[in-house]
Amino acid sequence: MLDLLIIMIERVGMIVAVAFLLTRFRFFQNMIHQDGLDRRQELTAILFFGLFGIFGTYFGMALDMQTLHFENMSWQLHSDEAIANSRVIGVVVAGLLGGYRLGIGAGLIAGIHRMSLGGFTAISCGVATIISGIVAGYFYKKNKHISPLMAFGIGAAAEALQMLLILVIAQPLEKALTLVQAIGLPMILANGLGTALFMLIAYSVISDQEKVTALQAQKTLRIADQTLGYLRTGMRKDTATAVCGILMDELKPGAVAMTNKTEILAFIGTKGSIAHGPIQTDITRQVIQEGKLIVTDSILNESPDVPTFGAVVIAPLKTRGETVGTLKLFYPSRKAITDVTIELIAGLAELLSNQLEIAEADHAYQLAKEAEIQALQAQISPHFLFNSLNIIISLIRTNPDEARKLLSSLSFFLRQNLEGTTAKMVTLQQELAHVEAYLMIEEARFIDKLKICIDTDPHVMQVKIPPLTLQPIVENAMTHGIKDLDEHAIVHISIHEIDDAIHIIVEDNGKGIDSERLSRLGEEKVMSEKGTGLGLYNVNRRLIMSFDERSALAIQSTPNEGTKISFQIPKVEVEDHDGNPSIGRR
Repeated sequence: MLDLLIIMIERVGMIVAVAFLLTRFRFFQNMIHQDGLDRRQELTAILFFGLFGIFGTYFGMALDMQTLHFENMSWQLHSDEAIANSRVIGVVVAGLLGGYRLGIGAGLIAGIHRMSLGGFTAISCGVATIISGIVAGYFYKKNKHISPLMAFGIGAAAEALQMLLILVIAQPLEKALTLVQAIGLPMILANGLGTALFMLIAYSVISDQEKVTALQAQKTLRIADQTLGYLRTGMRKDTATAVCGILMDELKPGAVAMTNKTEILAFIGTKGSIAHGPIQTDITRQVIQEGKLIVTDSILNESPDVPTFGAVVIAPLKTRGETVGTLKLFYPSRKAITDVTIELIAGLAELLSNQLEIAEADHAYQLAKEAEIQALQAQISPHFLFNSLNIIISLIRTNPDEARKLLSSLSFFLRQNLEGTTAKMVTLQQELAHVEAYLMIEEARFIDKLKICIDTDPHVMQVKIPPLTLQPIVENAMTHGIKDLDEHAIVHISIHEIDDAIHIIVEDNGKGIDSERLSRLGEEKVMSEKGTGLGLYNVNRRLIMSFDERSALAIQSTPNEGTKISFQIPKVEVEDHDGNPSIGRR
């Protein structure tokens, strides 16, 4: 029995070595991470572990029940032969890592194969293999790892179950009992140990890979933090030199260079830096032209003063999809450039490209902001302010309470206008409060001629938009739409979630807009005796800058029937007070 145990452990050792190779497969990594498998990966896993179980069968030892001698496995068994094997390891591991479907699938493949080999234990061993997959699937817990001790227990229990089924099913009973006495304990211990070692190796290797990934992520974040202050001001010779110095310190290559489309902005190597000059290599020009990363050991040095390098990784730097330069890292040989190195450099190039885009966007934003503030300030009409004050003055004697309410609304309205010139984004709830303060003043002007309808979805009110977006649209309806109506003036505001966007509509039943003016409104400043169109033009521009073209104003109008102005903004997830994701939940 001891000899058999030693042989079984040796055979199990060869099988467990496969666990290391498995860690290179994507489906196995997904199983370890509990990310779930797609249908193709699941079928691959079932097939693999099923074959793994067959592999364990053929690596077993055939026992002749007549002589009680062990021999190497052959393709078929005689009626008096049985197998001491490690088949159950693959099936149990499949169930522990992938659940019932993988356990049963692998068990069916390995179990049916065992039945096809024959021998007086064929049925009992085949059935036990399938049941082992079911039992292992029972212990599968999503997002939880199985400890080696527990894996040992499950593997040993699965093998003990096989011994029990041999005693129950295999005939004659005397032969089955003799077999269990000969191989039972060694197989239980060996397969339990094999299952535990398999799981331990798998978790350890994946854990080591995660640590390497985490270190790379930390390094990338550290580089991002150090370089952000430089490239956000643009890609110049001084900023490129600073970034190359950071990359030299963090990545330790032979040299680092950055170029724009035509010249070398910086080159720093282990033996110093070189003067700037035009790009020297065709391979760099190719990266700029094609916009794709290239790894090559056929390089021409950028300058005669530069020491020779054996290989280089050249990654494109892009803004808005256009290649504006390159990042180049030199190494002593091609062997020094691993897949991890290439992936890291590609990620860094993308990161630096994003920083360049941020620099470009910051510059454009500042220019737009200066013009925007002036436009926003100009939106406060002196006529509106004077009319509001006159209404409040007239109400002080006749209705002091109403006067106080209007004065409070006017104060809130003016404060929101002032804050809107500095705030980047506000919630729909804040924007609507600003509109309601404006409408309260306007209703006092129109007395009983105006009806305001506000229809909103409370679940989207925390979604953010640029400030002073809705109020100018409502003001446009008041001053140009319903201004001349003697009665039954209606302004309807609707805010609702539809599919993947928040749809906002402001509609009035006023006199409408003529077709010539309508075609240009919102797209440009439209000068006329009725106004400049500056408010809608400003709103439209800021919506497009903040989101995209899909958020542009849509204006529909019919003379003497009214105007409808609508736009949409993308849904943005926010968190409620419990930390649960929702859309604009209050």
